[in-house]
Amino acid sequence: MTDNPLLQKWTGSFGGTPPFDKIQVAHFKPALSASMDKYRNEIDAIVKSHDEPTFENTIATYEDAGRTFGDVSTLFGIWSSSMNDKAFQAIEREMAPVLSNFSDELMQNEQLFQRIESVYKSPQKASLTAEQQRVCWLHYTNFVRAGAKLDHAGKERVKKINERLASLYTEFSQNLLGDEENYATILDIEGDLAGLPDSIRTGAAAAAESRGNKGKWMFTNTRSSMEPFLTFSSRRDLREKVWKNYVSRGDNGGERDNNKRIAEILKLRAERAKLLGFATHAHWRLEDAMAKTPERAMKLMESVWPAAVLRVHQEVKDMQVILDKESPFAKTKIAPWDYRYYAEKVRKAKYDLDQNEIKPYLQLDKLREGLFYVAGELFGFEFVPTTGIPVYHPDMSVFEVKDKATGKHVGLWFFDPYARDGKHSGAWMNAYRDQERFKGEVTTIVSNNANFVKGKPGEPILISWDDARTLFHEFGHALHGLASNVSYRSVSGTSVARDYVEFPSQLLEHWLDTPEVLSRFAVHFETGKPIPDALVAKIRKAATFNEGFHTVEYLASALIDMKLHLAGDQAIDPAAFEKETLKALGMPESIVMRHRTAQFGHVFSGDGYSAGYYSYLWADTLTADAFEAFKEGKGPYDKTVADSLRKHVFSVGNTIDPAEGYRAFRGKEAGLEPLMRKRGFPVGHK
Repeated sequence: MTDNPLLQKWTGSFGGTPPFDKIQVAHFKPALSASMDKYRNEIDAIVKSHDEPTFENTIATYEDAGRTFGDVSTLFGIWSSSMNDKAFQAIEREMAPVLSNFSDELMQNEQLFQRIESVYKSPQKASLTAEQQRVCWLHYTNFVRAGAKLDHAGKERVKKINERLASLYTEFSQNLLGDEENYATILDIEGDLAGLPDSIRTGAAAAAESRGNKGKWMFTNTRSSMEPFLTFSSRRDLREKVWKNYVSRGDNGGERDNNKRIAEILKLRAERAKLLGFATHAHWRLEDAMAKTPERAMKLMESVWPAAVLRVHQEVKDMQVILDKESPFAKTKIAPWDYRYYAEKVRKAKYDLDQNEIKPYLQLDKLREGLFYVAGELFGFEFVPTTGIPVYHPDMSVFEVKDKATGKHVGLWFFDPYARDGKHSGAWMNAYRDQERFKGEVTTIVSNNANFVKGKPGEPILISWDDARTLFHEFGHALHGLASNVSYRSVSGTSVARDYVEFPSQLLEHWLDTPEVLSRFAVHFETGKPIPDALVAKIRKAATFNEGFHTVEYLASALIDMKLHLAGDQAIDPAAFEKETLKALGMPESIVMRHRTAQFGHVFSGDGYSAGYYSYLWADTLTADAFEAFKEGKGPYDKTVADSLRKHVFSVGNTIDPAEGYRAFRGKEAGLEPLMRKRGFPVGHK
């Protein structure tokens, strides 16, 4: 074990960094086993103490326990999301139930819970700092929610449920990855590329060559590859093929089909919720969320849904006019694989705006500089390229983050931008290490991960406006981690309620189209000239264009998620439930859910967003209201407002109730009206 790099203390500069250059897949299983044993010994030392439980000898010591296991688990998660080859998948399948059992072993440790409960209910708690009291509440609540107060039989059943769920989550994720990797669309002749701009053709050629298909063009079964194809390809037959491949992920029958796994997941979650004393899994999940109850979350979604559906009907009507002119005798209706293509034609007709006009100004590297500029203006951060730090893939880059005013080290930011085999699709943020200080100053290490299609060496990566917005969104999560200023790691950075964690990230999207960012960083990849004011004006004029589509495809997924988990223990056929529920909701036929049930990784690859996909809308209600604070001030870079945002939102982690933090920043609750205005929907629509 002494030679296993996963078990070594992180070494090097900046308080140590992960030993990415030394890790092999074979290291994970023994490292997980050894670190679990070490964690057990640390817990034993707490529970066998004969001293009266106090914050220091119980809560603080528990905070300090499990550090090696935490590091190994973090690296295991990175390999799962970003380096997931066949060898790793075998270990992941084997270890998933083992890790679940270990978690339950910890959370069902009666002696440990008794000590935590003793501190939580002690009169001495009142003498602790506000953050320490919050940490006491958090650990006590987590233990209770995990079943610490159940009888022996109840605990054993919860343990069995969690063990089975862990295996199902792993199978779900691996099936989805398998369908993403095995249903790529390979085109042999240039005529099949009709309508596609050069940047997309170049990326497709590079993707094909990377898989041994030089001279051909490949479109992978991921969103970052699918969306540009559906937007620009004039080949309706190929759009349909690419679309069907994408929306059928996890729903193709055979060994990788996810429907039976979903049905079992739902049944087990419902049983667990009842054992824990909740009506449904949704009620259990939302108890400690900002929304508190599924009814409140449903009320918000149902308040927005009618206006969004109405807008979709208007959008489809505009598109149908163009389609009818192109095919006057075909009697063809707008299908889901037509939506993006004809939306672009409407955008051009209504706003004289073509995405191909915008894309040459959206270079990935330049926009990354724009992210750094915004972080500097809002929070005083400076990003400095750093070399000599190990990475797990050569495409990654590393930056040291400093405080511009003092030069003090804040943390490290890793960037992993490109799609590749073994990497899950989408975009996300990771924390490799959380900021804390209760036993000395520990700075954070965060990463942003994306799936942009990599072009030829030396060529700029041009991305869409939507992808640029996603880039800013995920960077908002990173800033949330980097701005953290707390004492205890359990309440650090993004460790906040699920429906609050998306607030800082969605808020940062607003800075993409500020004049300061566009004039400096949206520059033409050939001429270096900034994006013209006239083009920016068109972008702003069309800001809420196609908002019906975006809102409905998202909300359909969020509503299905919530309704699946409000159904309790009834037997569910996921495909039939999806179809029947969408019909009852009045889902437009020209749109599908953003994440169909069989591929809904947010919800079925773990508990994380289960009964919680509504969180993006909940957070955007805060986002829309919060950005109006800047508008009411001196604009997006108002230092006073930014300082308040950092003080009450970005830096406090989970040291305070999120509703309290938001009120401290804004001075009031967030209402629905700013959200409706932001999306271009009529305020007060019923």
